[in-house]
Amino acid sequence: MPPDIFDHHARKAADPLRPLAERMRPRNLDEFFGQQDVVGEGSLLRHAISGDRIFSMILWGPPGCGKTTLARIVARETRCHFVHFSAVLSGVKDIRAVIDIATDQQRLYRKKTILFVDEIHRFNKSQQDAFLPHVESGLITLIGATTENPSFEVIPALMSRCRVVVLKMLSAEDLEAIVEYALTDTERGLGKTGLRLSPDAVSCLVRMADGDGRSVLNNLEVAVSLAPTETDVSGAVIHRELTVRDIEAAIQKKALLYDKSGEEHYNLISAFHKSLRGSDPDAAIYWLERMLASGEDPIYVARRMVRFASEDIGNADPYALDIALRATEAFRMLGHPEGELALAQAAVYLATAPKSNSVYAAMGKIKKAIGESGALPVPFHIRNAPTRLMKDLGYGDGYQYAHDFQDAFVAQEHLPEPLQNKRFYLPSNRGYEKTIRERMEYWRKQKAESKRQGPGSTSRNPADRNQENKK
Repeated sequence: MPPDIFDHHARKAADPLRPLAERMRPRNLDEFFGQQDVVGEGSLLRHAISGDRIFSMILWGPPGCGKTTLARIVARETRCHFVHFSAVLSGVKDIRAVIDIATDQQRLYRKKTILFVDEIHRFNKSQQDAFLPHVESGLITLIGATTENPSFEVIPALMSRCRVVVLKMLSAEDLEAIVEYALTDTERGLGKTGLRLSPDAVSCLVRMADGDGRSVLNNLEVAVSLAPTETDVSGAVIHRELTVRDIEAAIQKKALLYDKSGEEHYNLISAFHKSLRGSDPDAAIYWLERMLASGEDPIYVARRMVRFASEDIGNADPYALDIALRATEAFRMLGHPEGELALAQAAVYLATAPKSNSVYAAMGKIKKAIGESGALPVPFHIRNAPTRLMKDLGYGDGYQYAHDFQDAFVAQEHLPEPLQNKRFYLPSNRGYEKTIRERMEYWRKQKAESKRQGPGSTSRNPADRNQENKK
């Protein structure tokens, strides 16, 4: 029988020459930080692993969120033959070789093969097609990993045979736990060094990692390697506590001024957000530059502007969201320092745009209504009726097609009965929302008029209405 890949990894795990991020890679779900929706108690994937019923899946998430680690844990805990395949370095010929290996594993050792394809989105259509018959037959269980939306990057036939598992970027709490684990683990981590980090230094590492578990460990390792040390009388190495300055020196990036709670970071982003909301472009670009000069991640700032465009501007200027998204992509393409100008341009636009939080407020009202009323049934007249049985049960009965009526408007109800006549979205009188408000008021008058005229009044043909208008 061929040597087991996991015994091989176990022997290498504590090798001090290996990168810290690789040494600290979780070996089981108990060591896996974050993604509790995916691997927590009671989750589908945890049940699949414990029951040895692994299904083909696409792991979709940002860098450093645990995609590769999760695939290895799946293979280890189910004791399957595991093949790690890189879409960057491999082609159809390599796929055929893996299929031959999988066939031998099944025939000779009655062992399943899990094929883990890293960056599966880099495979072209013909390469992805090569997996299809073998995933279909069960010869291989495919686990693909991608940072790109699989709906656009993975062919539909392969998507239909795989379940998409969405992984999120790691939270600050997850990253802090990873750092603490690495500092205390004496087998694979830094526990034997006695090294400690100040709370500010941990916060600095976490913020600079931006949700990436691999990044936080890589930065920690660099900082440790450059940290000043002393020796005691026995010759043992003594590390002093690392500070924010040590982290900055190691990563070659200045951090924001932090106190123990990271307050200044939140003060700056709060000042920026409130300057945008207060329609003060001068203050907005001042606080923007303060954050960028302090080493804040520009993509974090860009994400906050995208959020602001929907929360504080909304439909008063629908173009604001587009501006914020375009600025984000411009920075991704240009980087420092050229891309910073795109962020500043977006900040000025958002600050000077008409403001409305009507959509934001509407969402709050709707969440409250759903919480109070529960899952109300969909009214029969707007239900879909794809089968004869559904039609016989009354699905779709009485539905009026809006385009058959004048101005493509028909006075029919679309909310569940207990919520009818409830108004969630109340547009302002600013910007484009003024137009929306006028349009909605006109529709409400039409609806009220229709109710006064009685049933059937809205079912008249538009041509008939035009004739009446001419009279």
